[in-house]
Amino acid sequence: MTGETHQEAGPQGLASALVAGGALSSDWLPSFNAVPRELFVPDRIWPGIADGTRQNPVLYRSQDPEAWRRAVYSDIPLTTQWDDGNHQGDGLGTTPSSSNSMPTMVFSMLQDLDVRPGHKVLEVGAGTGWNAGLLAHRLGNHNVVTVEYDPHVARGARENLHRAGLAPTVIEGDGRHGWPDDTPYSRIIATCSLLEIPPAWLEQTAPGGIIVAPFGTEYGGEQIIRLTVNDDGTSASGKFTRGSAFMRLRHQRTDRPSFDAYLHGKEWPAHGVRSTTSLSPRATGGWFEQFVIGSGVPGTFWRTERYDNDAYTLWLYSRDTLSWASADYERDRTRYEVYQSGPRNLWDELEAAYRWWADQGRPGCGRFGLTVTLEGQHVWLDSPGSPVPQH
Repeated sequence: MTGETHQEAGPQGLASALVAGGALSSDWLPSFNAVPRELFVPDRIWPGIADGTRQNPVLYRSQDPEAWRRAVYSDIPLTTQWDDGNHQGDGLGTTPSSSNSMPTMVFSMLQDLDVRPGHKVLEVGAGTGWNAGLLAHRLGNHNVVTVEYDPHVARGARENLHRAGLAPTVIEGDGRHGWPDDTPYSRIIATCSLLEIPPAWLEQTAPGGIIVAPFGTEYGGEQIIRLTVNDDGTSASGKFTRGSAFMRLRHQRTDRPSFDAYLHGKEWPAHGVRSTTSLSPRATGGWFEQFVIGSGVPGTFWRTERYDNDAYTLWLYSRDTLSWASADYERDRTRYEVYQSGPRNLWDELEAAYRWWADQGRPGCGRFGLTVTLEGQHVWLDSPGSPVPQH
């Protein structure tokens, strides 16, 4: 199976791979052994791949237990629900909406969380319950609360935890609001991607507490952020630790209007103004490049229209439907045709954000950070006083 990084199809083989890769530390090994992943994986799954967001065909434990077990003890994510539970049949759905996360990411984020005896933890996004189970084994049931929006998923997590002999508090609710009944929390961890860190999380975290969450931009790209909350709960700041690709918090999903909404009934290129650029659209498409661009070009998203011979058009859109741009990529070219329309020149903004990053020496994830206040947030480079410029 694509993405397997060990030979033994069992917990010890996976543990060895995770330890060798630095994700599974000695302090989490007892919980890994005591809380088997297989107890938190349903009969039907769609195995993912280690280095992307695609899924392989469905697997049933009841039909092929050997392949199912091999998938469970591979370092890959396992999709367990599509399209908020509306998907029918065994084929791939449109959008994964619940999963058992990739073990490397699970234990790397738990290391970022840095829990200690006596800590109280809030998890947002119970999923199958495995992450909450690991925390409950480490800290005790009474110190772990997990919030899950989907009632069906929450019931499944509760059943899985019971099967494993664990009983953290499982709440059906909107994770944006945290869970105020058990505050303050020493730690908050999210297993869903965020465009904005909810203010309630700052207010519910103890002074000096830590928030670990996948944080993405509307344009694309996502990184794990590790925030430390200040003494009065009004702000938090910290650096990004690694790339990630989680499912978006349901209430922070964004609409994607159709292209017709931008042309306003006119034929392309409508009022688009033609220009050319030396920046290849392909150079802007990497996961981290998308994160950098999204940090500097807010309220923007993209689509591609693909043709023969690897040619494609990169379309840029503003969320308010007032501006759009297109950039055409063809192999072996050194200049690329661009059209832009609306009050914002979106390609110019993208190019300015990309070239700013290039001028800084193309810094990686570890030099970027995030500061969050009750009023807003900003991504920065090297220090909170150096915000990523908005274009």
